[in-house]
Amino acid sequence: MLSGIRAISPAVDVTNYVMLEIGHPMHAHDSSLITGGFAVRFARDGEKVITLDDVERTLNSADVLIVDDVATAAIGGVMGAGTTEVRDSTTDVLLEAAVWDPAAVSRTQRRLHLASEAGRRYERSVDPAISVAALDRCASLLAEIAGGRVEPKLTDWRADDRTDWSQPTIEIPADLPDRTAGVEYAAGTTARRLAQIGAEVTGSDPLAVTPPSWRPDLRQRADLVEEVLRLEGLESIPSVLPTAPAGRGLSAVQKRRRAIGKSLALAGFVEVLPTPFLPAGVFDAWGLAAQDPRRNATKVLNPLEADRPQLATTLLPGLLEALGRNVSRGTADVALFAIQQVVHPTAETRAVERIPNDRRPTDDEIAGLDASLPRQPQHVAAVLAGLREPAGPWGPGRPVEASDAFEAVRVIGRAAGVEFTLRAAQELPWHPGRCAEVLVGDTVVGYAGQLHPAVIERTGLPKGACAVELDLDAVPIVETLPAPKVSPFPAVFQDISVVVDAEVASAAVVAAVRDGAGDLLEDVRLFDVYTGPQIGEGRKSLTLALRFRAADRTLTEDEASAARDAAVAVAGDRVGAVLRG
Repeated sequence: MLSGIRAISPAVDVTNYVMLEIGHPMHAHDSSLITGGFAVRFARDGEKVITLDDVERTLNSADVLIVDDVATAAIGGVMGAGTTEVRDSTTDVLLEAAVWDPAAVSRTQRRLHLASEAGRRYERSVDPAISVAALDRCASLLAEIAGGRVEPKLTDWRADDRTDWSQPTIEIPADLPDRTAGVEYAAGTTARRLAQIGAEVTGSDPLAVTPPSWRPDLRQRADLVEEVLRLEGLESIPSVLPTAPAGRGLSAVQKRRRAIGKSLALAGFVEVLPTPFLPAGVFDAWGLAAQDPRRNATKVLNPLEADRPQLATTLLPGLLEALGRNVSRGTADVALFAIQQVVHPTAETRAVERIPNDRRPTDDEIAGLDASLPRQPQHVAAVLAGLREPAGPWGPGRPVEASDAFEAVRVIGRAAGVEFTLRAAQELPWHPGRCAEVLVGDTVVGYAGQLHPAVIERTGLPKGACAVELDLDAVPIVETLPAPKVSPFPAVFQDISVVVDAEVASAAVVAAVRDGAGDLLEDVRLFDVYTGPQIGEGRKSLTLALRFRAADRTLTEDEASAARDAAVAVAGDRVGAVLRG
């Protein structure tokens, strides 16, 4: 009982005792309940088995089973099944000692949420050379305690013909621990310490080291160096702080990220760290097409959660999940943002080659590693729900709308020193009539707007929720932002109304007016859009507020009017704008 393992029966207790004694797990089966012989195979997807804790487990093709001719006897390395369980009436016992793949046992334990003493040892590796000795010890103890008789029959089954359990030989320079730690050890220290842990050491320099069978973790030079340093005493290694090169500071990417984060925080957003894994079925809830590139996600071989096996290709699923969690806990007015990397696999993505860690990789090896990895662009995303302006003496409050998402884009643009252009678009999960694509020049870098009502309904989000997501890697970096110019001279304000075709983007008109007005134009703002019979079918009227100011003099009305007329002329040439009479 002091070991934390409860007593069950002589057969089971003896297997547990030997496991604690020499570190090799074993399992006892009632041989009268075995039909035919034992075999080892992978489970079938969806196959079910009832384990010794009386819980039905659903397996998949990565789980390893011990089976007889009709039923499953055990989940290999994890727990036995009830079909061959040792009972009070058991008179014939079959003892099983196995060696399982540590990674497979670990995956099965975590996926099934089934931890066992045997599984804990198997996932850390056991000594394959003592399996037979463990069986002999267990059988002799059981015969001594229970008064039984040991049948002189041993069945030895293995996946290959291997009989030599020694580890591969590793060559290591005798002074490698000295060079690694920066400490000069006495001659012969490396060979002496490695022999102390049971390794076979031959040669002088380099040393040929064969790790013992009970140390499968010793696979490369770095592992051997670690053992030498551990035995010599880590406290003997001097602590020397590296000298940082002066004058570097933050990179341009880091500066931009901080500037964007501060600007969004000042605009009322709260930064969160959404999960980097995709929830199962999220893109189905969005209604994305099968060929949508966001579905092409990198799968994690050993996920932390079984229902999140893929790395995120977009930040919105995690952000919207955080939004929903806040709303469900009573926080109705929410504005969140995140700046993180996403993962986009490419055609060049391939398995990463292992590089020894006892030396610096070569330039070619580093280039190969970079080519092996998927693209990991940095994205910024924000979500909003509830009231954007709170209720008070001034009124009932204003709910979130698509224009708030567009304003978040402008906040990001000002922080990054880039002017974004917004153009009407259709992209899920956004509302087709309230979505804009965000452009830098002619390059689309993201989308913003109100979420699609169907997406909101399927995901349980608040009505009217809005979102924005931009690819920052596609946005050019401005090393130095221009300082704002402040003029002491008064401004001249003028309004213009122009008529354009209905499909012309308002942003295109604003850009044309800005280019045509020249340096005297300090600000332009669209404040009214009109469609109706006075304009004509397929046309719309845009009313813009213009603010003119000169940096070195008081601007006259005539100068402002000339700049306004030039702006209208450029808008007419570029987008077909006509001054409304």
